[in-house]
Amino acid sequence: MSDAEQVEEFDVVVIGGGPAGENAADYAIRGSDRTAAIVEAELLGGECSYWACMPSKALLRPLDVAASAAHLGGLSEPVLDRDALLARRDSWVSNWKDTGQVKWADGAGITVVRGRGRLAGERVVEVAGSDGSTRTLRARSAVVLATGSVAVIPEPYAGLAPWTSRDATAVTEVPESIAVIGGGVVAVEAARWLAALGSDVTLIVRDDRLLGRAEDVVSDFVVKGLQDNGVDVRLSTEITDATRVDADPDASVGTVHGGPVTLTLADGIRLEVAEVLVATGRRPATDDLGLESVGLSAEDLRGVTSGDPLPAWLHTVGDVNGAAPLTHWGKYQARLVGRRIAGDDDAAELADVPNDVPVPQVVFTDPQVAWVGMTSAEAREKGLTVTVVDTDYTSASGAGLLRDDATGTCRLVVDTDRGVLVGATFVGPEVAELLHSATVAITGEVPVARLHHAVPSYPTASEVWLRLLDQLT
Repeated sequence: MSDAEQVEEFDVVVIGGGPAGENAADYAIRGSDRTAAIVEAELLGGECSYWACMPSKALLRPLDVAASAAHLGGLSEPVLDRDALLARRDSWVSNWKDTGQVKWADGAGITVVRGRGRLAGERVVEVAGSDGSTRTLRARSAVVLATGSVAVIPEPYAGLAPWTSRDATAVTEVPESIAVIGGGVVAVEAARWLAALGSDVTLIVRDDRLLGRAEDVVSDFVVKGLQDNGVDVRLSTEITDATRVDADPDASVGTVHGGPVTLTLADGIRLEVAEVLVATGRRPATDDLGLESVGLSAEDLRGVTSGDPLPAWLHTVGDVNGAAPLTHWGKYQARLVGRRIAGDDDAAELADVPNDVPVPQVVFTDPQVAWVGMTSAEAREKGLTVTVVDTDYTSASGAGLLRDDATGTCRLVVDTDRGVLVGATFVGPEVAELLHSATVAITGEVPVARLHHAVPSYPTASEVWLRLLDQLT
């Protein structure tokens, strides 16, 4: 067989089958006779579908409902059924089978290629199968890198076989006690559901507050919520040493990975736990991606979806380019890149991800936290003259109806010179549903004067907009 016959050709080849990769392939070929292949070494659907967004929210939503029921007069407090909660999680991840995702790909005209893909020259992708086989794919039009990110395990935890977010979301053996290292989104959400499942949770945070990328008013609410749910929160705490008895790096995901873990804190106190979850961040998955074969380095991908320094045929979407590590952001990039590859007549305006598009984020703690755009500190660092207004979340009567003990805060950040919103933060029950209105207002640069005419329904939590805007008259 000749070399030409051994090469499989597609119009588009996507390395990485998470939501960003799926969307890039779909938008690049939909409604046409173009062809696309997605190369995936694990499960089609990626981290979000099986080990991140979906399982974590499947675990957390029942906790939200239970908390609301427990704090509404006239209802009895629900009782958590651990097995039923884990079964619900299992159903949402399709028991870690991607049959449904593959069916979707087939219906979209996308070929799924199993194996680990890497660049092997201009528009060429080599795929190493788990059986030792190798396939070579050539893209007639474009290659898209959508390999996502991987957990960072810093010293002194590297030799402990610690849990990562995958173990936390796929938990099958609930540890009697666990130390969660980190103060970001993964750490605070996992601490909440692990405590609900019955683990004795200690959250150890190096910084003096949680969710350091959010407004500074957020942390106290999240700390209290975790403490009320039984989590021991330790801020401004350094770990100087960590040891484990019989660490088992080959243990199954979601089971305890060895014997007890001993953590030595900076003040000399020792903490012994059955497990440790390291949630200190993630990095782009660029290892063995073959970038050198086309004269690139991992740094060349940072912040770039298309264009210089990438060749015209190469694109990136999602975590691999170091942008906001959020599924919805990766899918947004993928839609734009896919349309650009397709030659959409409207794609000129959408070709690149604008630098000023606000990124929304929701943290499913108790109370929920949601923000979009710049914090007040970030806006000032950019040289903007800002007006900051705050109000109690329960100043909206509809918010108080959600829970008898509702608590929270809301903040708008306004560019005073232009008279438009540049940032918004909400803390309280169900505030995730308030976020998109702020995202639209910021993206559309709607003048604050015009927002006064967006009348909120009564009695809903949206009335908090009225309380905030009243301060800007």
